Amino acid sequence: MNKLRILYVDDEADIREIASMSLSLDGDIEVRACASGSEALQVAPTWQPSLILLDVMMPGMDGPETLASLKADPRTAAIPAVFITARTQSYEIERFLSLGAVGVIAKPFDPMTLAGQARQYLRGS
Repeated sequence: MNKLRILYVDDEADIREIASMSLSLDGDIEVRACASGSEALQVAPTWQPSLILLDVMMPGMDGPETLASLKADPRTAAIPAVFITARTQSYEIERFLSLGAVGVIAKPFDPMTLAGQARQYLRGS
């Protein structure tokens, strides 16, 4: 079986490390982490992740801008993306979904359930 590839994008190093470790606990998941939206735009076309977990609030290019650029590139347009954010009011979630995300995971996330949540979005896409 091919490993599931998850690209985790967050400007905070501590959160990237926790997310990478928690996702890696699932032996079927291969993780790469990026510190910015622009870095994700370089990695995603060649690495071709199964799913992108994308922080909303980042300096420079934020999550929504990054997702728009990913959707505009034919090489990455079909890759499902999930926003990771503390902004989880229903109107905010609706906005994120309207931008093309397949879901939203609340921050702070539970490291013990992150891989399971990611798998749910992969099954749903």
